[in-house]
Amino acid sequence: MAISASIKVKKPISDFSGPYFLSIAGKLLETDDSFDVLNPATGRVLARAPAATAAHLDEAIAAAKAAFRGWSALSYEDREQYLNAYADALEAQRDDLARLLTLEQGKPLATMAVPEVDQSISWIRKIAARRIPVEVVEETADHVVELHHTPLGVVGAITPWNFPVLLALWKVAPALITGNTMIIKPSPFTPLTALRFGEIAQAVLPPGVLSIVSGANELGSQLTEHPDIAKISFTGSTATGQKVIRSAAGTIKRVTLELGGNDAAIVLPDADYRSIIPQLFWGAVGNSGQWCVGIKRLYIHRSYHEGFVEAFVDYARQQKLGDGLDPTVTVGPVQNRMQYEKLKDWLAEIKANGYKVALGGVVDESRPGFFVPVTVVDNPPEDSRIVQEEQFGPIVPIIVYDDVEDAIERANDSPFGLGGSVWGRDRKIAIAVANRLETGMVWVNEIHTQGVDIPFGGHKQSGLGTEHGNEGRQLFTNPKTILIHKQ
Repeated sequence: MAISASIKVKKPISDFSGPYFLSIAGKLLETDDSFDVLNPATGRVLARAPAATAAHLDEAIAAAKAAFRGWSALSYEDREQYLNAYADALEAQRDDLARLLTLEQGKPLATMAVPEVDQSISWIRKIAARRIPVEVVEETADHVVELHHTPLGVVGAITPWNFPVLLALWKVAPALITGNTMIIKPSPFTPLTALRFGEIAQAVLPPGVLSIVSGANELGSQLTEHPDIAKISFTGSTATGQKVIRSAAGTIKRVTLELGGNDAAIVLPDADYRSIIPQLFWGAVGNSGQWCVGIKRLYIHRSYHEGFVEAFVDYARQQKLGDGLDPTVTVGPVQNRMQYEKLKDWLAEIKANGYKVALGGVVDESRPGFFVPVTVVDNPPEDSRIVQEEQFGPIVPIIVYDDVEDAIERANDSPFGLGGSVWGRDRKIAIAVANRLETGMVWVNEIHTQGVDIPFGGHKQSGLGTEHGNEGRQLFTNPKTILIHKQ
């Protein structure tokens, strides 16, 4: 049943139990089937989300394809006005969107959810002001050669559960400003905020420009295989990214993949390590360790190893694990039972192998929800699973090194190459080390700075293509060379 966007829903957005609808062609649609969305702080059902069928997806793609002609014909300035109106509409619902984000994702409201929503809104406004200008490649007395960047068509976005607002709207803004239309398939673990911002979009953007379809993982495969999808922008695991590439190959789709990471932080021998403990801690444990560019391996020089572990653990003990709606909580639950069970397996393996645990290591399974304590593993072997693989949770291995050359080699000895960081007093030396890390992004004496004009993309198995910056925006376009003979 279709519901007019002007009618919206029967309950205000602050009633987070629903109902929730698909957003297709300017309308809000009910579905025959739905699925449970859990609150990770309680493990109980928060709401039910609509389960889109292949027919719903076909309808959304057809609407996006029809809308593309008019949307791509608009000027940058006209599309900018639409995007700014969308940002205004999101901002009007900012508090409720942030609270809903905490309820479905688990992250602390004040320190994580509100900043995520705010950054997303700011991102839309900043991207809306960006342009890809026509470049004159060559000009002679007889002819001129121009390089244009034309929109691709309908873009499919598949977004993850760790930052369900930010990582979706990071894709929406550059896709739409460059003239594409878009369909988002959010993670089935965290579809609610996407459905809400899709609902808001239907009242602001032309019908078909932005659609949200929620459902099981099979819906993602149908999206990547569909012949009328020109590009897939995917954020998620490397294993799923491999499936996306194979699925998209049949129609030679453009693909941008932001995948897993095993980011190393190298703290150099001259570092004032005590002053950077908070940055390193939150770089690893922020969002309960559930971010692709989180610090997954901390390399510490032997000369201050014991003092570092003591200071790191002392800082960790000051944090409070709990429901993200509690203003005193600084570390929330992990988002879903699947990840919760994986992390319990990690902890069991760490215990079975006799690795030294300086903090945490034991899950209170009598507690409702998916709570994993901050766990510090002191100097596990380099070939251990906790060092070699991506844990994606609040488990931090602190690894001792004696020689910087060895630390660099160990940091690079990974199939991943997403991000990394280097910390030291001598900035020249730190930059030299950063230049040798085989990753798409490296921070020096800071962590997790991002921006609309800062390109971001992984090396090796951590991704394909680039997001953000002019390089990322151009990947939502086709380069088109026009050669003009002068009369």
